[in-house]
Amino acid sequence: MARAIWSGSLSFGLVNLPVRMYAATESHTVHFHQIQRGTSDRVRNKRVNERTGEEVPAEDIVKGVDAGDAYVLVEPEELDDIAPGRSKAVEISGFVDLDEVAPVYFDTTYYLGPRGKDYGKVYALLHKALKESNKAGIATFVMRNRAYLVAVQAEGGILVLHTLHWADEIRDPRDEIGDLPGRTSIPDRELKTAVQLVEALSTAWRPEEYHDTYQEQVRRLIEAKRKGETVEKAQEAPESTNVVDLMSALQASVDTARGSARQQKGKGKGKEKEKKATARRGTGGRRSRGGGNSGRESTADLSQLSKAELYERATEAGLQGRSSMTRADLIAALSGSGVGRSHAKAS
Repeated sequence: MARAIWSGSLSFGLVNLPVRMYAATESHTVHFHQIQRGTSDRVRNKRVNERTGEEVPAEDIVKGVDAGDAYVLVEPEELDDIAPGRSKAVEISGFVDLDEVAPVYFDTTYYLGPRGKDYGKVYALLHKALKESNKAGIATFVMRNRAYLVAVQAEGGILVLHTLHWADEIRDPRDEIGDLPGRTSIPDRELKTAVQLVEALSTAWRPEEYHDTYQEQVRRLIEAKRKGETVEKAQEAPESTNVVDLMSALQASVDTARGSARQQKGKGKGKEKEKKATARRGTGGRRSRGGGNSGRESTADLSQLSKAELYERATEAGLQGRSSMTRADLIAALSGSGVGRSHAKAS
């Protein structure tokens, strides 16, 4: 069971609910040490006086703020004296509609659990009230010498607490972004096609289907280097769409999305059908050795595959230099040489 990072009470009106707070997320980022090249020696950071170059012990370090003409120095004890005391309670001062809280305000999410089975009924009562009203309780509290603005809401079968940014921490996008479009006239045809693209790519929200592919690639790189192997290079970033070609890019995207949807629908018609289709493709690949090109995969078929899938086919086909190829190079090599998965298996 996870360890609580804060415990206290959640109060609303005259009702008081003892709770514990738990971290809701965890990071899977690969953490690297700094190593001197050519050795196995760790590189350490030291606190060094930039004028003398000498290391400074921790007890001789104070905090300072650059005031322009000099530094204002602040001792650790002075900060402790003015720090707010740790909150024993999250006191809800009001309830707001969840739709009124813009996503930019949300920072970190925590789970709230009752501090013992005796408080299960009060916990369930607040959860159900927030769920049925679609409201979030707004409160402030102090944790680790820092004051937080928070929102408590019902999510799934539990209460969650979101820390929020203060209003003065939110930047005005019009001050930050210089290229925001003004009143722009959009042709009806382009708008209609863009909406069709959105609808064609619409899907149910299944977060488990999304992965941090970069971290997965980092782990593959580490494992490959450990074994003395090579890994494929990352796919190049797509070029920006030319305004002149916007309509054709939209239409091509719609056609591709609808084609992918039909392909996915066809996959669900049963494993038996898929086996028969695979057998027919395999037969076609063997016939191509007699002079036909039915075993050669078209560029259109290959363009539907990801770079990882293309690389897998290139590995099966034994293509030389595949580790340094871009996605476009892999498509050209596989379609131009007439080698694909079926051909590789047939030979």
